[in-house]
Amino acid sequence: MSGDAHSNELGEFLKARRAEVSPREAGLPDAGSGRRVRGLRREEVALLASISPDYYTRLEQGRRRASSPVLKAIAEVLHLNEEERGYLFELAGKDATRPRRTAARRVQPQLRRLLDDLATSPALILGRGMDILAWNPLAAALLTDFEAVPEKRRNYVWLLFRDPTFRTLHTDWERMARSAVAMLRREAGRNPHDPSMASLVGELSMRDEDFRRWWGDHHVAVRSRGSKVLRHPVAGELTLDWDALACVSDPDQQLVVWSAEPGTPSHDGLRFLASWAASADHSAAES
Repeated sequence: MSGDAHSNELGEFLKARRAEVSPREAGLPDAGSGRRVRGLRREEVALLASISPDYYTRLEQGRRRASSPVLKAIAEVLHLNEEERGYLFELAGKDATRPRRTAARRVQPQLRRLLDDLATSPALILGRGMDILAWNPLAAALLTDFEAVPEKRRNYVWLLFRDPTFRTLHTDWERMARSAVAMLRREAGRNPHDPSMASLVGELSMRDEDFRRWWGDHHVAVRSRGSKVLRHPVAGELTLDWDALACVSDPDQQLVVWSAEPGTPSHDGLRFLASWAASADHSAAES
């Protein structure tokens, strides 16, 4: 992304967020159906943030840089959550604590050791842009044979939208896909000049209408923890929790681990899947 494109991203994010705040939610008189603008007008955001309308307009247009106090005021007006506030500050160039680095594909040794030690829990190592850098056998048995996927396609978001089998596996596909898009947009804000990120977003925007629409919503989320329901052809329906563990030496890499509550059918299903995968590997080695 160019500098102009990154400035425009800030403006688009602000426009998308103010469109979701009604005058009543912002504490302003509700003018009823006579309003032609959905959400708040620029001048209303400026009034509530105690800045001039011209200042705010130039900020949305990428012609003005904002100070931290102004960004905080705008975040309050737009009712931004923690993830959205962080994204706003990153887009405005106020995230000075995190160095900008070129993308790295080499898996961190500490994460690799943890991954190799996980025998009964599916686990992946995700890199920048949700690229799949490494996986254990149970993750391959649960999700897909990553070895058979071309390296340039080993990306969680790409598989969610473009791989029919991977997509069918997720029973609540739309919720998971929307969440993945929000996580990807959060990462794009931290790495605005990453060409691989731009290529992924460009391809999915052209090929998938849902991705294009949800990317345009400008929602953001942090990859930390969650749950999902998978309908597996061997293990049946599995309700799994997932946690993302960051590598301190390289925050762009995370170990994502799926687990199930002990004593549940999903926990038994994971154990059965692990046994099935081990038997399949043993048979393949003997043939």
